[in-house]
Amino acid sequence: MPHALITGGAGFIGSHLTDYLLKHDYKVTIIDNLSTGRFDNIKHLEKNPNFRFAIDDIRNIHITDRFVSECDIIFHMAAAVGVQKIIEEPINTIETNIGGTEILLKAARRYRKKIMIASTSEVYGKGVSFPFTEDDDSLLGPTSKSRWSYAASKAIDEFLALAYHYEVGLPVVLFRLFNTIGPRQTGQYGMVVPRFVKWALSGEPIQVYGDGEQSRSFGNVYDIVDAIYRLSLSEEAIGELYNIGNNQEITILELAKLVKERTGSDSEIKVISYDEAYKTPGFEDFRRRVPGIDKIGNAVGWQPSTDLTATIDQIIDYYREDK
Repeated sequence: MPHALITGGAGFIGSHLTDYLLKHDYKVTIIDNLSTGRFDNIKHLEKNPNFRFAIDDIRNIHITDRFVSECDIIFHMAAAVGVQKIIEEPINTIETNIGGTEILLKAARRYRKKIMIASTSEVYGKGVSFPFTEDDDSLLGPTSKSRWSYAASKAIDEFLALAYHYEVGLPVVLFRLFNTIGPRQTGQYGMVVPRFVKWALSGEPIQVYGDGEQSRSFGNVYDIVDAIYRLSLSEEAIGELYNIGNNQEITILELAKLVKERTGSDSEIKVISYDEAYKTPGFEDFRRRVPGIDKIGNAVGWQPSTDLTATIDQIIDYYREDK
């Protein structure tokens, strides 16, 4: 039975990946400091004999080293997440993303373990060529805008991981996650869809930041973890970088209207400025973000299979059951 270590395994995507691997006959160990992850996401697994967890920080060298030595493959999902949290806690963002990844890569090298590293579409920054493809240039904003600290720190993670692959032959696979949504995701740190759903269900105004014409694409978490799993099985993927996301675009204003429609809510849709939405300095937005997914499709035959409406319905059902 293969043994996987998942960092950030109590988080939104990490917990779904944990479920997925257990269903595919893996033994799974997770480590999560619960800074953004939640114990409720993994509580249903407590009595599973093939599951164990540690509430700790990946920067705890001793426990991370032991867990890496005992596993067959590492899925590094732990990171500071959420625009709001990144803006408010830039020190933690940079130190967690860079320091934690460095510790894991050193341990993976020590024990010759394959490591799957989650990066982010934020690395593309304010790119102007659409859809984004893996070899596109990055165009980040100024260092005075703390929002870009996340993108820069994850770019360093990518450079470091590829350096370990090229220089010492470490089996590394990198993947850039685009907006991922589904059950268990919270709106606490600025995640737009769960915030819209919760506002709509409670009859509160659905707040759209900016002018609402900025567009995004949203992947279903069940599709996303399937893509990660497929990459983990591929020898061709080693030393490569892949986009993972859904290429169906929607503006944020259209998204608000869709959530209102699917919930049957009477909520008002209210457009507010970024200055009003973010009280702390450091925010800067971009107009469009959509992934090119030909590379992963060619490598492992993956395509997203769940449309946005179905995904929103899953989130609505989750929050109605969670009340």
